[in-house]
Amino acid sequence: MQLTQQTRIDLSGLTANEVLSGGVNNAINGLSKMVGKDIKVSNLSCRKIAVKEIPALFGGPETYIVGVYLGICGDSSGHIFVAYQPNTAFELIDLLLGQPSGSTGGLSEMEISVLGEVGNIMGSFFLNYVSDSINARLTPSPPAVMMDMAGAILDGALASIMEFYDSIYVVETVFGTSDRSVMGNFLVAIM
Repeated sequence: MQLTQQTRIDLSGLTANEVLSGGVNNAINGLSKMVGKDIKVSNLSCRKIAVKEIPALFGGPETYIVGVYLGICGDSSGHIFVAYQPNTAFELIDLLLGQPSGSTGGLSEMEISVLGEVGNIMGSFFLNYVSDSINARLTPSPPAVMMDMAGAILDGALASIMEFYDSIYVVETVFGTSDRSVMGNFLVAIM
């Protein structure tokens, strides 16, 4: 099945919000299995925003963020981008490695590897759910982990998205264990 902008994805009676929310819940479930800890979503909201407004989500184009980017391949193409404030990314690493809060203060090779694996697991579980929901084959590219200004990280992906769409889905989620939680933004564009 070849998808283009003119051939819209059939959500089989589901809304995009239901598919994306279900995909993120499935991604968190995969993360929980990966680390062997009970990780749950405590808050999740899905909305569509103008592509040009995305840097404002993170405090503007000059705000430092940590991002994990995955391309979408298969019956359609697109982008997945999970973004965290740096301290939130560090807290996530501590949570996943079972370290005390505040142990991580930067991104060395090990921390980048942890975030990349998180992106890979979450992207795969997310796309598995979406693929099943829309009856299409979607797979993630290998993850790229970056820490830079929001504008610098997002420019390339946003230019590609703007060729097809004026808006993008953003799933804001708070997830964690019973004693610690983190907030992340999950941006998705499937073309």
